[in-house]
Amino acid sequence: MHSSLFTYITHYTQTPLTQQEQALVQEAFHPKKLRKKQYLLQEGDISRYMAFVVSGAMRQYSVDEKGTEHVVQFAVENWWVGDRESFLMLTPSLYNIDAWEDTQLLVIEKADLLQLYEEVPTLLQMARRMDDRHSMATQRRINAAISFSAEKRYAEFVECHPEFVQRFPQHLIASYLGITKETLSRIRKQQVH
Repeated sequence: MHSSLFTYITHYTQTPLTQQEQALVQEAFHPKKLRKKQYLLQEGDISRYMAFVVSGAMRQYSVDEKGTEHVVQFAVENWWVGDRESFLMLTPSLYNIDAWEDTQLLVIEKADLLQLYEEVPTLLQMARRMDDRHSMATQRRINAAISFSAEKRYAEFVECHPEFVQRFPQHLIASYLGITKETLSRIRKQQVH
């Protein structure tokens, strides 16, 4: 189960882990299985884990005062999921994170992650690269949300994340894009013609 994480680390850093480093990573990351619709985190709880998705699909979302869900992140194989603010600041989460499919995760607690950063410098290098990519993706998403048409947001979503279109239903994708499912349905029909 840890081999996909080792491959991911090597991909991000171009530095294979030594056997000793692999043993440290394996000791710190614990397997966790979630059934479809089972929560990793619920709003109001403190996020105790960051999770690496080995198999399955997850979503992170908030629920407004009207009960409407707002998807902020999808995660499939080789993606990370967790509420970073709650995890780092130990504050109650604003989000729910649940499994959209049966999912296998490798989870790590904050203290173990900080310890690994000291013992396995390659992990710190990976985290910095991930933070850079995350920051760029967040900027692109904010820009798209405030300046792109719904059609252009959907086209970019499909181009960047074609696997999500296959794994998640239209109403969740519409929520992620900040549009109604009716608007998304209309956009998809226009693309077919």
